[in-house]
Amino acid sequence: MGAIDIVCNLFTPQEVAEGRTGLDETFKQQVRMPPEMRGGVTIDDYIAKMDRADIDRALLLAVRAGDMAVRGSFEITYERVAEVCRAKPDRFSGLAGVDPFRGMQGIYDLERAVKELGFVGAHLYPHWFGLPPNDRRYYPYYSKCCELDIPIMMQVGHNLVYSRERRLPSVARPITLDEVAIDFPELKLIGIHIGVPWTDEMISMAWKHENIFIGVDAYAPKHWPSQLVHYLNTYGREKVLFGTDWPVIDPERAVKEVDALNLRPESKDMLMRDNALRVFRLPESGARKQSRQEAPDDLIERQFRAGIRMTRS
Repeated sequence: MGAIDIVCNLFTPQEVAEGRTGLDETFKQQVRMPPEMRGGVTIDDYIAKMDRADIDRALLLAVRAGDMAVRGSFEITYERVAEVCRAKPDRFSGLAGVDPFRGMQGIYDLERAVKELGFVGAHLYPHWFGLPPNDRRYYPYYSKCCELDIPIMMQVGHNLVYSRERRLPSVARPITLDEVAIDFPELKLIGIHIGVPWTDEMISMAWKHENIFIGVDAYAPKHWPSQLVHYLNTYGREKVLFGTDWPVIDPERAVKEVDALNLRPESKDMLMRDNALRVFRLPESGARKQSRQEAPDDLIERQFRAGIRMTRS
């Protein structure tokens, strides 16, 4: 079974031409994006990349990046992401961007995205709003995510200069998830971008709270901190989810470099696929659950053996 990429941006010629990527030419050079790619990649060409990387599904961000009344903010509409997901339902699912400045309309939009458009989670960029994750202005959205039984992912750690037009402060240290996890124990929280430069802090939050997870996107796997690799390969194997943050990291490169980490087979399966199925309740998870129900003795045996390995890690 192929991998699932939990963080993927629309980066087609349409999004680039409309200025809906948030990336300027300087940043593209900084991350060494190939020149031929900088004008965008079509959906068909990106799916070809997914196929070569053995990625079955990617979660597309309907980004809401800042108050639209402020210059330099941008969004990718829910409708645009839903359009791509409808065209390729076996390859893409949507994530609904959160903007705390849209009032009740933002809450209605989130509910519609899940109930009518089939989105599987929510997404938040705290630095675009200058508000840390534990700011009370996000709390109505957290409550709605609990009601809809969906996870919410958000960038934690420092914020790079993606565009010289809009330089943003870093407001989302991983420790700010601590209070949110306490106030919303039913809410699945995913800290994406691995928490750099506070990766140890991100690991501590995932270890402390059963409802906090780590998304290992936006950084090439060969550069992942060693303590993070140890965590996802041992006692934290059920808490870490694979992602790329395409176009920041190419999926073919990401999968190749994960292979080079020589992870334990059960840890790699959880990182690349199983944890995403469980946390996001993707369509594939129903089929997988049915398959396991057909062989309960085998499932019990696997769980028993996994428990033994966990205690020895």
